[in-house]
Amino acid sequence: MTSRARLKAACAALLLPLAGPASGFPDAGPRAARTVHFRWRAPAGDLFYNEARVLESVPSTYVAAAGWNRGYFGMQEHSAKDMVIFSVWDSSGAHDSDSAAPDERVEVVYGNPKAAIRRFAGEGTGAQCKYPYAWRAGETYRFLVQAEVNGAKTSYTAWFYLNEAKRWEKLAVFRAATGGGALEGYYSFVEDFRRDGRSPRERRRARFGRGWVRSLAGVWKPIVRARFTVDETPPRNMDASADGASFELATGGDVRNTTRPDEIVSVPKPAQGPPRDLPDAAVR
Repeated sequence: MTSRARLKAACAALLLPLAGPASGFPDAGPRAARTVHFRWRAPAGDLFYNEARVLESVPSTYVAAAGWNRGYFGMQEHSAKDMVIFSVWDSSGAHDSDSAAPDERVEVVYGNPKAAIRRFAGEGTGAQCKYPYAWRAGETYRFLVQAEVNGAKTSYTAWFYLNEAKRWEKLAVFRAATGGGALEGYYSFVEDFRRDGRSPRERRRARFGRGWVRSLAGVWKPIVRARFTVDETPPRNMDASADGASFELATGGDVRNTTRPDEIVSVPKPAQGPPRDLPDAAVR
């Protein structure tokens, strides 16, 4: 399944029936706030660095900082436990985890001892790492995805910076059959996955910035432009903007739309330079 097809399938999962008396919710309308994305303009590479800061959130919100054509990496808010999640899709287009052929499944090369490693299904199938972490709104978090190509397979490593300990933590290494592809098709998003008919009335906002990609030629390229895209649910209370060196996505509640879907947004200048404190195992 191509990256475009996977993203379309993920968005289609949000097209749930309208709320109403039969659902137990009093008001007819969409079940979920609109999922909003930035599709970053950057070359194919072996390292993708991005930062995310949640401004407003409610339970069942996913803020993905570092997505690419084979997976995504970000933070989720849950009622009982918050976490950092890293997912990589299988090579097949299966939606039932058991139906994916063994040679199309993602291999788990490494899993952090504190994380839960499992397979997932529903929006494609693959391997997932759930790392418990009590992230805080208003604080900036740093994400790094590393790709190492070996023949027809690529190993993807998730690195997350622990602000309190001031160090990078390796969360997982997942290996997938890619035909020898590296990182490409970069994106970030904000998603409401509660979908109970009330959640569209609640606001979610996040900022992304200081994004960099190391090209296959070994040259760091700043991320300064993105295309704003949305899923196909009907609400108009979603938006995207950019200022300074960062980008913002918002959806739900009283958010007013000022940027049209498919419009290009950009920042006037990149960050000062790529981060210099990346893990040695990634930048060698």
